Amino acid sequence: MTAPARGGSPVRDRLDITDVCTRMCWHTDKREWDLLRSAVFADRVLVDYTSLDGGERTEMEAERLIGSWRDLLSGLTSTQHLLTNILVRVIGDAAVATADFQATHLLPNEHGGPLWTLGGHYRFALRRTPVGWRINGLTMTTDWAHGNRKIMERGAR
Repeated sequence: MTAPARGGSPVRDRLDITDVCTRMCWHTDKREWDLLRSAVFADRVLVDYTSLDGGERTEMEAERLIGSWRDLLSGLTSTQHLLTNILVRVIGDAAVATADFQATHLLPNEHGGPLWTLGGHYRFALRRTPVGWRINGLTMTTDWAHGNRKIMERGAR
């Protein structure tokens, strides 16, 4: 994918932004950690998972975020993160995209159900860079969850 020229066409920007958000889910599920870094995230990312875990929003290096996902998800048999209803708003070299999500996590085990699924929506903040659009803010708002959340503890390395 080539980077659009500064102030690229609105349609091209929307397609590229949608692609970056989708790649976040695809590369995570395929455990393509290097591609998450090179094709998805800016150097620093403001992360907000407070709706799921409490705590505070945290700004962190992309490598640290990806490492935490790798540690959490690599022990699972499989994950599938789905995005839909993606809406994009571009303001110059910044953008905001929102999307509904459903994330399913699988780990067969002897102590309960093998699945934990949650749904809600993401808010992505993005910045145009010389290599294309990159996510520099990620807010996950959980609306519901079903199944055995304990598999996340068992799956974490």
